[in-house]
Amino acid sequence: MGSPVSFYLPRHPLGYGLQGHNCGYRHRNFWTWTHAYFVRTGAAPSTLEALVYEMPFGLVFRKAVLWHDGTEYVFRNLQDIRRGREPFGWSFRCSAGSGLSVDVMVDGAGSSAHRLPYLKTNCSGRFEVINNSLSKATLRLERPSAPVEVLETSAGAVLEMAG
Repeated sequence: MGSPVSFYLPRHPLGYGLQGHNCGYRHRNFWTWTHAYFVRTGAAPSTLEALVYEMPFGLVFRKAVLWHDGTEYVFRNLQDIRRGREPFGWSFRCSAGSGLSVDVMVDGAGSSAHRLPYLKTNCSGRFEVINNSLSKATLRLERPSAPVEVLETSAGAVLEMAG
């Protein structure tokens, strides 16, 4: 018996963004997450993923990973420059021991931003999550003995924020 609905999925990406993440089974009072895909002329794309969320005992998880020129760079010392709901955006800076540093600005304002009511995992109430899967992003990459690189995307980033 055949399926009443047939469709064809071409063999290329449906989009550049990434939706969804999981930071555990317990309710988080705040988090900020971004994923950005930077198309580069004459070079492989670069991607950045960053996540900040609260943990038990007043701790805060902070991590960013940049994949650039075939190398993975992991940063654990994110410093917020600006994290805001109005206008919706996130800017941060981080560096690695090798002298590598990045400044990131994600602009989530615009008509594709939406606000969703989520239910807390313990069912004790609701909270609002703001998401824009067509965000703008700029990444400024500084490395010792190399020119500064600026990566930009006009709609290839996702920004999500709660709390």
